[in-house]
Amino acid sequence: MRIVATPCGRAGVLALTLGFAPFHCNAVQADAAPAPRMGLYRAVLVLPAGELPFGLDLKREGTRTVGYLVNGKERVKLDEVTVSGPHIEIRMPGYENRLSADASGDQLTGEVVLSKSGAKEQHIALHAHKGRHYRFFEQPTGGNADVSGRWSVQFTDDDGKPEAAVGEFSQTGDVVTGTFLAETGDHRFLAGQVRGRELYLSTFDGAHAFLYQAQLAADGTLGGDYWSGTAYHEHWSGKHDANAALPDAYRLTSMRSAGQRFEFAFPDLDGRTVSSQDPPYRGKVMIVALAGSWCPNCHDEAAFLEPLYRQYRAKGVEIVSLMFEHFGDFPRAADATLRFRKHYGIEYATLIAGISDKDDAGKKLPMLDHVYAFPTTIFLDRKGVVRKIHTGFSGPATGEHYTQFVAEVKATLDQLLSES
Repeated sequence: MRIVATPCGRAGVLALTLGFAPFHCNAVQADAAPAPRMGLYRAVLVLPAGELPFGLDLKREGTRTVGYLVNGKERVKLDEVTVSGPHIEIRMPGYENRLSADASGDQLTGEVVLSKSGAKEQHIALHAHKGRHYRFFEQPTGGNADVSGRWSVQFTDDDGKPEAAVGEFSQTGDVVTGTFLAETGDHRFLAGQVRGRELYLSTFDGAHAFLYQAQLAADGTLGGDYWSGTAYHEHWSGKHDANAALPDAYRLTSMRSAGQRFEFAFPDLDGRTVSSQDPPYRGKVMIVALAGSWCPNCHDEAAFLEPLYRQYRAKGVEIVSLMFEHFGDFPRAADATLRFRKHYGIEYATLIAGISDKDDAGKKLPMLDHVYAFPTTIFLDRKGVVRKIHTGFSGPATGEHYTQFVAEVKATLDQLLSES
């Protein structure tokens, strides 16, 4: 119950004068505002181009409230949920991002705040309705186009710079799921609907806030728009192509000089400099990952690398992640990285290498010809010589591509370990 103060009035004054209790003149009881209701919500982020829907499932697990972000078959668990009366605060797992909303009946109204480069914040309005289970359209229509299959895609930013991609979609009725594979990393789990000849896809996974719309033309090509958050926009186009493929991810980044040693020296989270020449790394096969806690593909990679490290550490493999964070000041960068470490139970080293800028990363690592993407994964033999560099990351949303990459990495480590 909450207490609401009220003015006494004449009756209260008389009662005080006569020595009687002022029959609730100073305070009355009112019902506390109810907490958010548990269940599945159709949540919507309001972008300049339209509504970006996703699923938000709130549950009670024991004495705690938890949540799940739902995008197709992916359910991202939200452990850091705080409820105070009708107000709910959710910190996204391993990120600096957060959701804040107030409940009224079966509705939530609030915002999502995304941490951006340079310690800036992007605020996106949010509303949600419990019990609505559709993605974009409540009533499916008949006679919809079929967009399932493999697509050769090109994204073009507003400056005219293109990037090749591959779209892979599955469709049941009007419901579509899938992802885009790109040179810099996949777009993770996407879900949406087809309405007539129009395709709608979206995801909010705690970091990505992606919205796609496209029209299927008479010649079978797709063309439309892609928005990320409130500020970034690209055009995209695609055509069915069963043989669509990306450039070799092992050829996008290279060493300036063949046979050159890859060396680093950066502070750990306590400020102590850690070097590739330190005793723990001498004579070891190594994976060096260029990453950032803000990067969803880096999260996918960390979820893969940590169990890999436990499997291969005793065999002579070490992993170091060079973190390029949104924050230029060391304490904030270290705090963001610590959240990232805790979420994935990371035991390998994470060093603060710089800010989340590919040019800055290239300057910090001048032995590379450039840094094209986060993550970039570098494989070193026992002599510290780079044997492979993989740009980007194809995570679990890419299905067989992820399975293939896992097998490739293990085969590479086994080969390097076998060398004397």
